[in-house]
Amino acid sequence: MLFRSGVPLLGSSLEAIDQAEERTRFAALLDRLGIPQPEGGMAHSLEEAVTLAERIGYPVIVRPSFVIGGLAIDFCFGPADLKRQLEAATVITDDRPVRIDAYLEGLEVDVDGICDGREVLIPGLMEHVERAGVHSGDSVAVFPPQHLSRAEQTLIVDAITRFALAIGVRGLVNAQFIVREDGVYLLEVNPRASRTVPFLSKVTGVPMVELATRVSMGATLRDLGWEGGLRAAPAVVAVKAPEIGRAHV
Repeated sequence: MLFRSGVPLLGSSLEAIDQAEERTRFAALLDRLGIPQPEGGMAHSLEEAVTLAERIGYPVIVRPSFVIGGLAIDFCFGPADLKRQLEAATVITDDRPVRIDAYLEGLEVDVDGICDGREVLIPGLMEHVERAGVHSGDSVAVFPPQHLSRAEQTLIVDAITRFALAIGVRGLVNAQFIVREDGVYLLEVNPRASRTVPFLSKVTGVPMVELATRVSMGATLRDLGWEGGLRAAPAVVAVKAPEIGRAHV
């Protein structure tokens, strides 16, 4: 690897990436930060998976330990469904466990931000139209959110800010949340670019890629004339529709 050869890597460190992607470390950090998350755990065998899912309660989401999205993630609605999915798609061993989390119904919110190690600039929040669980890159989302209270938005911004600063993100960061009557839950954080970055950049006017590149090279947001926090939404409503491939304002 380049890192092991002493080549300096720009942007978020390998440690930051591992902290976000390795599901056990991710869950432990959320617990330490006091950020709500769906109940879940790791399973190293089919038997453990079935026992864990029964304790959590169906439906559940199953994913490999290291994952940032894709076909390896699936929903299971009962024991037979869980066994069939694991036998068909996943090898479970001590070295390759699976993460099983409760599936929470609610409003899903997508967040993109830029972190310079001191502050997190969030151009805007995107509200999913479909039920929670549709992959963010394939979802239809509305900007600005239409059904989020100011308090819920504040909780989301606080959670992604504290997490990104805790792991030392430098550059772009993406996260998904579930908003329910009983609270706001953090599902996933990816210290990288998301497919929603071009959409959000276009509708907010924030040059996200340029800012993230400069931050990755050592600049701070304030050096570049920006500051952290959630920016006020412009007086437009835009919809991200992947099958169309462009924003509609």
